[in-house]
Amino acid sequence: MSCMTESFVQKAARAQQVLLSLVMETLRGTDLCFPQLLNSSCRKPTRPHFETMLIYILLSFIALLTAALNLLVIISISHFKQLHTPTNLLILSLAVSDFFVGLLMFFQIMLIDGCWFLGDLMCTLYQYLAYVIASASVGTMVLVSVDRYVAICHPLHYSSEITQKKVQVCVCLCWICSVIFQSLILKDILKQPGSYHSCIGECIFFINYIAGLADLTFSFIVPITVIVVLYMRIFVVAVSQARAMRSHITAVTQSGKVTAKKSEMKAARTLGVVVVLFLICLCPYYCVALTGQDNLLNASSAAFVLCLYYFNSCLNPVVYAFCYPWLRKSIKLIVTFKILQPDSCEANIM
Repeated sequence: MSCMTESFVQKAARAQQVLLSLVMETLRGTDLCFPQLLNSSCRKPTRPHFETMLIYILLSFIALLTAALNLLVIISISHFKQLHTPTNLLILSLAVSDFFVGLLMFFQIMLIDGCWFLGDLMCTLYQYLAYVIASASVGTMVLVSVDRYVAICHPLHYSSEITQKKVQVCVCLCWICSVIFQSLILKDILKQPGSYHSCIGECIFFINYIAGLADLTFSFIVPITVIVVLYMRIFVVAVSQARAMRSHITAVTQSGKVTAKKSEMKAARTLGVVVVLFLICLCPYYCVALTGQDNLLNASSAAFVLCLYYFNSCLNPVVYAFCYPWLRKSIKLIVTFKILQPDSCEANIM
């Protein structure tokens, strides 16, 4: 009896060993984010190696280009005193947000293979910064629209109403309000980082219905409505002023209003292009929210939205370079290191 029992135990042990080896072999064949955590690790999505490498290279190139181009804009406006105008300060604020988008892209690149290796705290910080930057960008676009509206529709009051000090205060308030607002929207995530993660190695975006509705209203519907209304008014006034100029009325129109300067009109067109591109690139995410879709977005489902947003941040400085000669001239001084010369900040850029 004892021999039979011993034989049965040995067979059971061998069977258990074989089963364990098969399980380990299966797990080795499955790509896990953390192979040492068999039961709680997230699995990597199956994707061809060539496709993964292509995405890595493409996004890395866009990230570097976005950060580099916007850094040139930041240095140009910050260094040269001649560029310290109210409108350029708004462009500086937008370039700062676009620069941070370029930096955040490197974190998004880490999620290409479906794994997050920096922990729940860094994932929460990444999400929080992404929301703050998006909110600050929208706020800056509203300020740009207000600036162009006053410059084109009320040119006599522009120099007194839109001063450098007032713009600095408005830009600071825009960023501070974005930080506070997004802290309230994402308070649940900030209190318990990683509480919505189903496995280790996951980094997802989640906001509840009330917070999502508030974010949709104050980060999209209200500011976008203001932007569209202001630029429609700018367009109407610009068309009427163009007709007045063609009628050889260069100083005062028949209604007694002074026409805007040609430089202000050009700035309005340039920043109008930036605003339109911004709306095109930002709308997809909020359109999903408007249709009542789930606010839970993982890396794969948000890829298209993020690529559009990143492309916009890379495109803005290109628009500036094509439309603003002062930016091309300042970039030339920067890349040739003439910016390091004494009194280079006093250089004639305009």
